[in-house]
Amino acid sequence: MIKHGGGKANKCQMADVLTSGGCFRARIAFPDSYPLYPPKMTFLTPMFHPNVYQSGEVCISILHPPEDDKYGYESAAERWSPVQTPETILLSVISMLSSPNDESPANIEAGKLWRNDKKEFRKKVRKCVRDSQESAWD
Repeated sequence: MIKHGGGKANKCQMADVLTSGGCFRARIAFPDSYPLYPPKMTFLTPMFHPNVYQSGEVCISILHPPEDDKYGYESAAERWSPVQTPETILLSVISMLSSPNDESPANIEAGKLWRNDKKEFRKKVRKCVRDSQESAWD
C-alpha cells in the first residue's frame, strides 16, 4: 500500500520484499521543468538499499534526466520521458526494492552486502524496517 498526502508518500506493508512490514516516508519533488525533466524522490525514513543514496535520494534510471548518458550505462529508453507519471515512478521504486541493481550502486556498502553477504544485508534492512515502524507516525 502506498498512500500520499502533503507531497509525501508512505510505503507500508508491501508483500514479497525485504522491506515488507515497514512504513517508509518519501518525498517526490517536482521541478518547475516537469514533465520535461524528472522529479527527485527521496526517502525521509532511513532506507538501506543499493539504489538509495545515504541521503535517501533514489537512484533509478526512470528518474535520470533525458539527456544522453555520458557513461554509456543507460539507454535513452530507460531514462525519464514526459509520459512517466507519479504512479509509474512509484511502481518503478517498488520494483527496485525487490530487485536491486548492484552494477552501479548509489550506496556502495549496501551494494557490496547485496552481492557478497545477503545475511548481513537482510539484517540491516530488517533494522530499517523496525526503525520505520517505531517512527511511522511521528
